[in-house]
Amino acid sequence: MQNQTIALAMTGASGAEYGLRLLEQLLLANERVDLMLSQPAQIVINTETDLTLPSTPAQIQTILSKKYAAKPNQLQVLGTKAWMSAIASGSNAARAMVICPCTNGTLAGIANGLSRNLIERVADVSLKEQKKLILVHRETPLSVIQLENMLTLAKAGAVIMPANPAFYHRPKTVNELIDFMVARVLDHLNIDHQVSQRWHDETL
Repeated sequence: MQNQTIALAMTGASGAEYGLRLLEQLLLANERVDLMLSQPAQIVINTETDLTLPSTPAQIQTILSKKYAAKPNQLQVLGTKAWMSAIASGSNAARAMVICPCTNGTLAGIANGLSRNLIERVADVSLKEQKKLILVHRETPLSVIQLENMLTLAKAGAVIMPANPAFYHRPKTVNELIDFMVARVLDHLNIDHQVSQRWHDETL
């Protein structure tokens, strides 16, 4: 049976709430999630949110599983050097991967096939195995280098999804802006949700 896990990575760009809200919604949708946090991502989470994450993956897993009421074995937190993880191999690739938020450095590493850490390796596996790879890029402005890296990845099959929330639903809170982007990611993962109002949808 093919691996049905969704790989979620958070890197050190601002916008940690995007990734945490996405994690919450994936778990609510009964998805099994393998979560990878870069060291800069942990610093950003501790800076931008009310969470204070410890240093080890096992401790982070305990805290996040409790916070988001994850079922037993539903959430696994992996260190960025966990090379023996199942999702590091093409023979057991995750069914999809999302990097949210995604830094310029991570974008460049994936575009050039560097596989310097588990996040880049799993992204490389996703591309070579033709699995869904979504990059929620959250840096601006963009130089020619980043634009060319995005084009390279788009040609390879990745979905480039900058964190650009819309305003047609007249958001009144920051959380509504976050939810707009999370809803777009869930749409591309083919996961049903009621996270954010759609264009011309008056039902929410």
